[in-house]
Amino acid sequence: QVQVVESGGGWVQPGGSLRLSCTTSGFTFSSFVMSWYRQAPGKGREMVATITTTGGSTHYASSVKGRFTIERDDAEKTHYLEMYNLKPEDTAVYYCNARQLRLGVTYDYWGQGTQVTVST
Repeated sequence: QVQVVESGGGWVQPGGSLRLSCTTSGFTFSSFVMSWYRQAPGKGREMVATITTTGGSTHYASSVKGRFTIERDDAEKTHYLEMYNLKPEDTAVYYCNARQLRLGVTYDYWGQGTQVTVST
């Protein structure tokens, strides 16, 4: 059974930091591209950061580049999003995503989301 569980969200003041975690089970974590997405109230879901298998390459949305860092630990089947210098516009529900394209089939797993609120 596939499980994808986010944790680490919460409330933080502008300029603060948070570390999100995504723990997984039920699939071959090391073979999946891992990403973080977010969805703010009234907006669509957007990609925040992606890390390829083996962690060889990362990609960030322009709005978070230089402030967020994505990492993965294949041994723990977990990946992380370190967020620094948070801004009110970072307020959103953050979702963990695992994706693999294999033999023409896309395997796409999502967590339930964790709320991040940045305000005074």
